[in-house]
Amino acid sequence: MISPELLRRYPFFGNLDESELKEIAMISEEKSFEEGTILFDEGQPADALYFLIEGSIDLYYKSEEQYHPKTRKEFLVGEINPGEIFSLSSLIEPYVLNATARASQGGRLIKIEAPTLRILAEKDSDLGCKLMHQIAKALMERLKYTRIQLAAERA
Repeated sequence: MISPELLRRYPFFGNLDESELKEIAMISEEKSFEEGTILFDEGQPADALYFLIEGSIDLYYKSEEQYHPKTRKEFLVGEINPGEIFSLSSLIEPYVLNATARASQGGRLIKIEAPTLRILAEKDSDLGCKLMHQIAKALMERLKYTRIQLAAERA
């Protein structure tokens, strides 16, 4: 468990009321990580929602060639900075991670237990709506970043 005050500091949680913050704080923990740490792997079940407090995380997509499965390539597809949420797949079906997260520098994060958060959101539709609104905003930012990357590649 973490303090609801820790969550209150960040805009992602800004539209939640006191009781909602407490519920999320109860299923959250603060964790430290070192540079090079793999926080999760693409294709695994998305069992946590993460919020970066300090440090930097790179997101990678792994590609395997169909006829040469040992030939794997890794593509940088995103970067997570302090104040950003990641592992958004933990709140969107089928709840499977679509990238690998590796720390490009050490830091701290908040890890929120996703299955319990989904249950809370189902029980309290107001909380669920607020969370999905914030998730949609985060996804739109990621889409914008992806479009910039694509445009840069074509230039």
